[in-house]
Amino acid sequence: MGETDTALGNAHLPLRDIVRAQLQREILAGHLKPGDRLVEEELGRRYAVSRSPIREAIRTLASEGLVEVSARRGAIVAGITPAEAREFVEVRALLEGYNARLAARHRHPEILARAAAILKQAARPKSDLPALNIAFHDTMAEAAGNATLRTMLDTLRKRSARVFQVRDDKAQRAAVGEHRAILEAVLAGDEALAAERAEAHVRKAGAAYIPQAS
Repeated sequence: MGETDTALGNAHLPLRDIVRAQLQREILAGHLKPGDRLVEEELGRRYAVSRSPIREAIRTLASEGLVEVSARRGAIVAGITPAEAREFVEVRALLEGYNARLAARHRHPEILARAAAILKQAARPKSDLPALNIAFHDTMAEAAGNATLRTMLDTLRKRSARVFQVRDDKAQRAAVGEHRAILEAVLAGDEALAAERAEAHVRKAGAAYIPQAS
């Protein structure tokens, strides 16, 4: 099938973005594991698209650190060493802490109201917690009001997604509670507490992955 006749189906997005999102989901869910080869022809048949959007999606995922491309092996799902995982945790903890501090300093009412609405939705049964987790962090990055920091966090979140992914429902619910505590500190304007809670949240999430990487 051609690029206009895709099994992924979303006429509002370029095929490369649809394919990238699907590949990202499969990698983060563990369906595609570190070292697995990403063969354009095979992926084209699976997604019912031509090789061009597959190639573009792989290129984007490589820039985000989820895929490695070499002349010898082609494209493979990238692995994460324990050292890399620890670096991700350390850097992201510092940046998320500073982000929360800035959000508490500015306290934009409309943005924080959206963050609260996301947490309210996350408290409902059968909510899409991974998607809401991303939405909460994106909203808090907006609340900090620092475009440079927001860009840095967006890049780091993509590159470190596997380190911080939580698959267990109980752990996901606990993360929602931690988000709520961060937001409470931000709403109170307590910069130090907001930063402390945001850093602790990141370190706790990262600690669950690092033993698996060793």
